[in-house]
Amino acid sequence: MRISITASKNFENIYILRDIYINPTKRKTVIHKALGRMDKLMDELQLDRDGVIQWARNCAAEETEKLKEENETEVIKFDPNKMIPMNQKRMFNISYLFLQSIYYSLRFKNTFRNIKAKYKYEYDLDAITSDLIYSRILNPSSKLSSYDYAQSFIEPPKYQLKDVYRGLSILAKEMDYIQAETYKNSNLIINRDHSILYYDCTNYFFEIEEADDLRKYGKSKEHRPNPIVQMGMFMDKDGIPLAFSLFPGNESEQPSAKELEQKIIRNYGFEKFIYCSDAGLGSDNNRQFNDIENRAFIVTQSIKKLKAEEKEWALSSNGWRRLSDDKQVKIKDTQCEYDTELYYKEEPYSSKKVASQRMIVTYSPKYAAYQKKIREAQIDRANEMIIKKTVKKERRNPNDPARFVNVVKTTKDGEVAETSLYSLDEKKVLEEARYDGLYAICTDLLDDDVRDIIKVSEGRWEIEENFRILKTNLGARPVYLQREDRIKAHFLICYLSLLIFRILEKKLDGKYTVEQIIKTLRGMNVMKIEGHGYLPAYDGTEITNALHEAFGFRTDTEVIKLSKMKNIIKQTRNS
Repeated sequence: MRISITASKNFENIYILRDIYINPTKRKTVIHKALGRMDKLMDELQLDRDGVIQWARNCAAEETEKLKEENETEVIKFDPNKMIPMNQKRMFNISYLFLQSIYYSLRFKNTFRNIKAKYKYEYDLDAITSDLIYSRILNPSSKLSSYDYAQSFIEPPKYQLKDVYRGLSILAKEMDYIQAETYKNSNLIINRDHSILYYDCTNYFFEIEEADDLRKYGKSKEHRPNPIVQMGMFMDKDGIPLAFSLFPGNESEQPSAKELEQKIIRNYGFEKFIYCSDAGLGSDNNRQFNDIENRAFIVTQSIKKLKAEEKEWALSSNGWRRLSDDKQVKIKDTQCEYDTELYYKEEPYSSKKVASQRMIVTYSPKYAAYQKKIREAQIDRANEMIIKKTVKKERRNPNDPARFVNVVKTTKDGEVAETSLYSLDEKKVLEEARYDGLYAICTDLLDDDVRDIIKVSEGRWEIEENFRILKTNLGARPVYLQREDRIKAHFLICYLSLLIFRILEKKLDGKYTVEQIIKTLRGMNVMKIEGHGYLPAYDGTEITNALHEAFGFRTDTEVIKLSKMKNIIKQTRNS
């Protein structure tokens, strides 16, 4: 190791540098330790400049010796006749250390210090919350199972299971404060871009039959006949969650956007941004709320729900331009599944509450071909239903093939028929085909480039991805908790887990899929060799290497000495 002195206009800084090998042939120089400013060190140590330099060199020599000791070849002897100890934990998951590094960077410790001053509880809510988050990402399950799983961390829980359930009540009460503080602190580790706020809703079902104040019967997005709770979520331009709220399953989604948006404006200090949502959450009220000087909106628009004249214009083959070069074209000339271009047309639009808007309609031949293929498969299933006469009476799914089946239950004379007559609704098929490949957007940004408008709207897929991760990868549902406060705390933990995971994705430069990352994290186990350290019991891969490079520590050496593991843990807690 060596020292380095960097000079700025006003002062000098002293660092200890060391070289690390990225691979057998490539190395890079990193800052091992920052010693401080030259003038402050001279004052503290009562030395002149040369004296401080010598002191720094001595520090570098000490750090070199420590590193040599850590990296000294370890001889571990195993006895083939010696039995392993009974009831002694030997396998540990160490991937939580990457999550811990992010968690501590978000300064939850300060957040929970403030909360504890308010409620005066004795247990460690900070530790409880962090363990619940790590377990949610690495092994999503019940709170009891999460507590058990946390025993596999190198730093096992020092709290009791009863403290977990007590802590959930506090988390529920402080949901808004925790979200606001987490957003504020997230700006310290990543660049948050809130110029565009994406909003969407989903719902979660419960394995119960009786509804209550929060869990109500409503339209389940998973078509489940269970009480549901709804979640609304905002994310920023880069797909990182901003805030969420919960509301009863029987309430309309539309008011939730305004309510949560008001909370964000108040708690986060946002003034200027573009609200972006799908048509269901792009109501006239929501458009009006964002149609002000510093805010704007970009929302999708249902073509089917347009007035007759507007619909005729949208479906017409005239007035189209190719997005890539703005050349005028006719739709009929572009209907080829191999055509990857995007086409558009636009015209002024107004609603009852927002007079000055523009509507942009796009057409994608590729997407049209995809929709046609899906519909043809559904028609095949509809024909099977007709042959077998197995049409459901109740259709919960709007994409149910049964929508293409006509069922006639009366005779020509209007009398009750002895048997039902089934046939394919050709008119319905042709009507749906008219909308293949079409997509409409409404906005009050009257002068912005159409390409920019479309690009913003296309970014909505990321919030759908966030909900997919919550449900599929983080196991947010089904929910088995009963008490309302614990249910709210459960979703807060899920939200914070999603936030931390998305930040981890960002630190990996978005190079890997969600499934690849999570599979890697869940497999990163080590075996403890008493008195020596830890042996990695996972495969070294491109992702494990990327994780270590991104977070600045290594657990992928043949053995991790106890002293080195202590330093790694300390490093993740000082992030």
